[in-house]
Amino acid sequence: RRHPLEIPPPSEKDWLKDDEEDFFLQDPDRKRDALPQPLRMINKLVVLVFENAMEIIERREMLREAQKLKIQPTKCFPTAEFQVTGRANCLAVSGKYIFIGLSEGLAAFKVSDCKEACAWDAVDTEICAIRASDLGNERHVLLAVDEMGLVWLFCFHKETFLLIKILNNVEDISKRSACVEVVLCPGGGYAGVLLQGNTKAWLEIYKLPKDSWLKEMEKSPGTAAGLACRESRSSWTSADIFLLQESPVSANKADVKLSLPLLLLKVKPPKPVTGSSFESPLDALKKVDDGRMLGLGYNHLIKGSQWEQQEAIFCSTYREYLEADDERESKEEIPRHATFHFLLSGWILQVGPEMKVQPDVPAGISVHWGGSHNLCFYLLNCPLKEKVDSDPTPDVVWPCAAPIACSAVSACSRYLALACEDATITIWDKHLGYPLGVTAILEERLIHSVHFL
Repeated sequence: RRHPLEIPPPSEKDWLKDDEEDFFLQDPDRKRDALPQPLRMINKLVVLVFENAMEIIERREMLREAQKLKIQPTKCFPTAEFQVTGRANCLAVSGKYIFIGLSEGLAAFKVSDCKEACAWDAVDTEICAIRASDLGNERHVLLAVDEMGLVWLFCFHKETFLLIKILNNVEDISKRSACVEVVLCPGGGYAGVLLQGNTKAWLEIYKLPKDSWLKEMEKSPGTAAGLACRESRSSWTSADIFLLQESPVSANKADVKLSLPLLLLKVKPPKPVTGSSFESPLDALKKVDDGRMLGLGYNHLIKGSQWEQQEAIFCSTYREYLEADDERESKEEIPRHATFHFLLSGWILQVGPEMKVQPDVPAGISVHWGGSHNLCFYLLNCPLKEKVDSDPTPDVVWPCAAPIACSAVSACSRYLALACEDATITIWDKHLGYPLGVTAILEERLIHSVHFL
C-alpha cells in the first residue's frame, strides 16, 4: 500500500445506544448476534406487545381476586313444580293456597305439598288476572278477570270455589264494559274495579259482606257438594267431563246463595274546567256579597259596544294563539285510566265521630285520573246521601303543580308517594299530614311507576 493504514474517526452510527450499553451483560458469551435495524424494530414491537398483554393479564387477575372477596348472591333453584292443565297466565298467594289463572279456568294448590286442591273450569273461561285475599277461618276471596274483561267474584272455602257474582255482566252485550284494573284491599273488605266502555270510563267501589258469608256458610255445611270443584283430575271420568261441559250453569249452583257485594261509589273522571255560567259581570257582582263592593255598575261610563270593540281587537291581534288553543281543546279526550289506592284513616283522611272505623279496615280511597293535577280522596264509611249512579264529590282534593304520573302507597298504608310529570317525587306521611321530602330527578325524565321497598 502506498499510504499507511489509518484508523477512521468514529461516526454517529457507531455510538452505543442506551439499550446497547449493557448488552454485554445480557449476553456475555456473545452467542446472540446484534440484529440489523429493521429486525431490531420488529423485535421491539413484539416485546412491547408481550409486555402489554402481561399487564392486561395481571389486571384481570386482580379483578378476579377482588370479585372472589365479595359476597356472592345466593342461587335459588326450584324445589317443586305445579302440574297444571293448559297455560298458566297469572297467580296469587293467599294464606296456605296458591291460586293460578289458567287458559281454562282456575286452580288452587296447597303451598305445603304443591298438590292441586281444587279447580274450576265450568265455562272454559281464560283467566288473565287474579287477586286474592285471606278472610280468615279458611276463607279466601278472589277477583278474576277473563279475556273478555268480565270480573268474576269467588269465595274459596274448604277447598271449594263458589261463584258469587259477575260484577260487570249485563244482558245487552253492546253495553258491556271491560275491566281495565282490579284492586282488592288487604283483608278483603273492599274491592275496586276500573271499567271502560266505548266512550267513557269509571271506577266502582264494592263492599264485600265477608261476615255474612261466614254465617251463611256455617248454616249450610253441604254447600260444597254442588259446586264446580274437583279434588283430583285423575279421578274424573270422560262422562263427568262431558256432563260438566254440557251443563255449565248447573255446576255453579249451590244449596245456598251468598250475599251479593254492595256498590258504594261510582267515581267518574272530573269534568273539564269551563268558563263561568254568569251572563254578565253584573251577575257575578250580585253573587259576591262580602261587603267590599262599591256600587253595582249601573252608572258606569263604558258602553256595551266598547266591550265588543275591545274583544274584536283582542281576537284579531291574537288570532293564531286562539286557534291553537281551540285545536288543543278539541284534541283533549276524557281521561280513561285511573290509579286508586285503599287508605286507612289519618290526618289527611279524617273521619267524623259518627262513623265507626276499625284500625285495619280502609276508611277511604285516593284516585287520580290520567293527565289530572288533582288527587281526590273519597270516604268509604260515609252515609249514602246520594244515588250510587250520581257523580260523588271528593271529600278532600290535593292540587299538584304538574299532572300526576303515578302514585304508590306503602304496605303499612302510612306513606304516600306522588310522582308528577315534571319528574318530582313527593313522599307524604298520611298520619301526620305533611310531606317528608321532595326529590326532583334531573333532566326531567318521565316517571312511569314508583314503588316502596
